[in-house]
Amino acid sequence: MPTTDRAYGAQSMTAPLREVLVKSPGPAFGRAFDDPAVGFLRPVDLEGARREHDGLVTALEGLGARVHELGAETDDPDLVYVFDPMVIADGGAIPLAPGKPNRRGEPAVLEAWTSAHGIPTLGRITGRGTVEGGDTLWLRPDLLCIGRTLRTNHEGARQLGAIAGGDVRIFDVPYWKGAAELVHLLSVISPLADDAAVVFLPLLPAGLYELLCDLGIRMIEVPEEEYPTLGCNVLAVRPGVVVVADGNPVTRRRMEAAGVEVHAIPLREVGENGSGGVTCLTRPVLRG
Repeated sequence: MPTTDRAYGAQSMTAPLREVLVKSPGPAFGRAFDDPAVGFLRPVDLEGARREHDGLVTALEGLGARVHELGAETDDPDLVYVFDPMVIADGGAIPLAPGKPNRRGEPAVLEAWTSAHGIPTLGRITGRGTVEGGDTLWLRPDLLCIGRTLRTNHEGARQLGAIAGGDVRIFDVPYWKGAAELVHLLSVISPLADDAAVVFLPLLPAGLYELLCDLGIRMIEVPEEEYPTLGCNVLAVRPGVVVVADGNPVTRRRMEAAGVEVHAIPLREVGENGSGGVTCLTRPVLRG
């Protein structure tokens, strides 16, 4: 596998994953169901969640990634889903501004980590802007797609686009069932390689569908029955090699038929319970 002299930068969803940040479930995650506003499906089996998270780390390391542990604990159970508070572009870290109220302190926690590891801050979302990482998608290193959702507003998307630079496209994501079952942009698409992605077509923005067709990106469809069990939440560790949540056999068969190498791990407690998949649980620090 080729090496890179860069220490950070992840303007891709599929380039080889070199360094990645995770956050192990702590006491706050164990209490998540106590606050209905957080939106967990059932009481948390904390030890089970920790075992699953350990399995994720083992899988990532086994596939060649260096895994960093955030090592911070707050009262926010969603901090485990480290993808959402920050983007790490080639020029540095971009702390975001989550639209979910309990997550608003998360960007500062991740920025403290990136600063301590020598990653400069490229810019921040300010004022009334809101953006969550789940609404950001690099289709190419110079092509950033941003979903406008109930958690990412127009002002936040505009600011992020200005900071990131390059070709930025903003797509409206369907309201669907509202805040209780929120749809991020990455809830409905996950790139597998430069020319392939899994998609949940019923919720895919029409403009993004058109863009995928224009770019010649093959779309592997996730069936409706596997959408709630994270069938569309897929992490590529390099082109055509992915980590997924166990329990989505139709999507897995379709990916494998397309030549994708699939590594499935249990994520019922640490993932499905909080509606966060493999991508949500990881913040790529360095790809390429």
